[in-house]
Amino acid sequence: MKKIEYAQIGVIRTPFKTPAGTPIQPAGAVGVEAKVEVFPEYSEGLADLEGFSHIMLLYLFHLSKEFKLKVKPFLDGELRGLFATRAPARPNPVGISVVRLVRIDEATLCIKDIDVVDKTPLLDIKPYIPEFDIRKVDKTGWIGEKANKAKKTQDDGRFAK
Repeated sequence: MKKIEYAQIGVIRTPFKTPAGTPIQPAGAVGVEAKVEVFPEYSEGLADLEGFSHIMLLYLFHLSKEFKLKVKPFLDGELRGLFATRAPARPNPVGISVVRLVRIDEATLCIKDIDVVDKTPLLDIKPYIPEFDIRKVDKTGWIGEKANKAKKTQDDGRFAK
């Protein structure tokens, strides 16, 4: 397999120091404040971003270790295919979260509703545009009705192992 490299463009600073206790999804992190520090060489790219209320953060699950192709998801006791879950231990441990952009102070984004561990490496930022990004779906696989539980669920630490 060909190796692909990405440049870290910043760091996400959150109140969550370890995976244990971190909300599983942004829906479980409503109101959690954090900062995204964009490295100076990328700060010019923040122009015009303040016009968006929500942004997508793409980041590296830097604490994830070895992945398995079958995992027990946090909302289920059965083994499931890795790609049918949002488990952070993956062949390419990349995560995405939609967060609220509160304001921009120079090269620092003040955000809310974040569900990642402190010092998470930032790979990219994209504006969230509902007209482009929201899709009505017909089915949600094995998670179905269990999805509502995610709003109250925090990581128990097992997913970074």
